[in-house]
Formats: sequence, C-alpha cells, structure tokens
Amino acid sequence: MRGKALLVAATVIVVTALDLVTKHLAATRISHYEPIEVLPFFNLVNVQNRGAAFGMFSALGSWFFIAISLAAIAFIIYLLVKTDESPLALALIISGALGNLADRLLFGYVRDFLDIHVGEHHWPAFNLADSALTVGLALIIILPLIHGFRDKKEAGPSEPSKPGTQ
Repeated sequence: MRGKALLVAATVIVVTALDLVTKHLAATRISHYEPIEVLPFFNLVNVQNRGAAFGMFSALGSWFFIAISLAAIAFIIYLLVKTDESPLALALIISGALGNLADRLLFGYVRDFLDIHVGEHHWPAFNLADSALTVGLALIIILPLIHGFRDKKEAGPSEPSKPGTQ
C-alpha cells in the first residue's frame, strides 16, 4: 500500500506541476495571435478554453466544470482506495483534473497551448493536463485487454471436448 501511495503522490505532484509550469510559460511567452511553428504539423499557441473538451459546452460556465472536476477527483480517489485499478492510470487522471481545475479556479478558463494540425485542419488545442487525462483513460481501457490476452495465452490452448465426455 505504501508503494502505491508513493507512486500516486509522486505522479500527481510531478505531472500537475509540469502542467501548470508549461501553461504559465505558454501564457506569458506566446501571443494569442501568433502561433509558434515547432514542426510542420505542430504549433505552440496561447488559447483560453472556457468549455470542456475542444471548447464544447462553454455556455454551462466555469462553475459547472469545477463541480464536475471535484466530483471526478473524489471518485478517482475512491477507486484508488477501494480497487486494484492501475494506480498510475488513476494518478494521471487526477493530475489532469487538478491541472485544469486550478486553471478554472484561478482564471475562469483552461489554458491550452499544444496545436496539432494537418495543413489547415487543426485538432483543438490542448495541454499537458488533457494529455495526462487521455493517457490515464487509455491505460484503464487497454491494460485489462492486455492482461486478458496474457492470461488467455498463459492458460494455453483449450482442448475441444470429446463426444460422450463432460
């Protein structure tokens, strides 16, 4: 249990701190109207996201998203205490939720700065908190599939039943 708590605490502290520092750097060093091209498909930008993913539901207001974030964090903490779900995945989800929650509490919006695009077609801007949430959720989906495949492989091929035996 102690190792699990240490992993979770270290992940949450490091990932949340990195998220907040990178958001601050983007907000203070990148103009709202002048993206910085890093690669032909990747820019650094300075975007204020007042909604949920991709700016959706911005009309619901910041307090709605603050309440959702608090409820999600409480639920993830419950899962950490009561289940054997991947502590790293859950820590990444908490980190992402905390990073974006801090933005909403401090600014009333989330600061996004990563922009991936193909030509003129842009994926909505995002940040490290969004990335942590996505990776955490992907791990929760993928790890059981990997474990199920591994368990099935370790069990070996099943023999077909012969007529008259059961």
